[in-house]
Amino acid sequence: MGNAASIKRQKSKVDLFSINKRTAQRSLQLGIDVPLLLIVFTLLIFGLLMVYSASWDYSLMVLQREPTYMFFRQVGWMLIGVVVAGVFAFVNYHRWQKLSVPLMVFAVIALFSVLMVNEVINNAARTLWGGSVQPSEMAKLATVIYLAVWMFSKRDQLSDVSFGLIPLSAILGVVGGLIFIQPDLSAAITIFILGGILFFLGGGDLRQIAMMLILALVVGWLVIRVHPTGSIRIAEYLRGLDDLTLAPYHLSRSIEALVKGGWFGVGIGLADTKLTGLPVPPTDSIFAVVAEETGIVGASSLVILYALLMWRGLVIANRAPDWLGKLLAAGLSVWIAMEAIINMAVIVGLMPFAGNALPFISAGGSNLLVSMAAIGILMNISRLASKTEEQEKKSFDTVIDLRRRDGRRRVSRPGGASAAYLKR
Repeated sequence: MGNAASIKRQKSKVDLFSINKRTAQRSLQLGIDVPLLLIVFTLLIFGLLMVYSASWDYSLMVLQREPTYMFFRQVGWMLIGVVVAGVFAFVNYHRWQKLSVPLMVFAVIALFSVLMVNEVINNAARTLWGGSVQPSEMAKLATVIYLAVWMFSKRDQLSDVSFGLIPLSAILGVVGGLIFIQPDLSAAITIFILGGILFFLGGGDLRQIAMMLILALVVGWLVIRVHPTGSIRIAEYLRGLDDLTLAPYHLSRSIEALVKGGWFGVGIGLADTKLTGLPVPPTDSIFAVVAEETGIVGASSLVILYALLMWRGLVIANRAPDWLGKLLAAGLSVWIAMEAIINMAVIVGLMPFAGNALPFISAGGSNLLVSMAAIGILMNISRLASKTEEQEKKSFDTVIDLRRRDGRRRVSRPGGASAAYLKR
């Protein structure tokens, strides 16, 4: 009986192993990066829950619409984003070498259109079509793709200033300048940081990188001193560091939400700061709503999810078949993580107010669509990396098998057929 039970357990283990192996092979064939898929799925579902909680009063009182207006819009954008990610997951990322220039040109035209239309919402002209489209979000994705392709094609010439720092500065200057004029200071800064990170990852000369950092600091200081929005935000932030009672209204209400949330939060849907003047709770301030309703534990879990997303993106970059895939995967994952870090750092008072969306969580179609597009490209890089690894493994196994066959010698043993024949 004991032997029979042991054999049965071993058989069940073998069957389970076979099922897991077949599942892994099926996932490989479909091109699904399961860890990345699970992370993004969790962020999307949690984001819908928080948008529903944070937006019903805003939709009713500010937008003068039904309470579920923003929630159902977000659901619609999410479904479109899933389709976009699914399509991009099966578009070979090498195609972006031909599409990067048209995409960048389209982004620049869209940014010019914003200035021409001059659709002012909340004291800034950043959108088109009644606030439905924000071209600066698309410009971030276009910049990552364009710079990755450009650095891949110029990888042997980046140490030359005429091929490295000067063209990069011109590219970032045009895109960042158009965004800065809107004005959208945080998006412009994001563009320049992305350019610097990609230049570093692309193997740019260290002296050029040092020059870029010094230039960025000088220009940043001048912009903050000259630009009214930047100078006001920095001054308010510094006053708040000296005395929290003098902190900007947005920051003071965010800190209030954090304090009310405590360790475990007041419960989903039960926060009251979003009802009593927290600025734009469904978008820029949604992390404050997360902290109040789920507490430090819930907010920390969200931070961990973004850390896992960046980790998975860098793993994909490390496994990428070529340098273009590495640059794209690293740039896209760092961009999404950086957007999240800036948004959360602002809410907890570690940075001046920036206005960045919280990827996959904040209400808004533009940011969600470009974030899902980035996930689709990451999925494709992972898919092609898995295929390349599988092909290399098959080639290696074939070579080993051939070597074994070539090394085999058919030598007659004593007592074999040849010996029997000789005895006769």
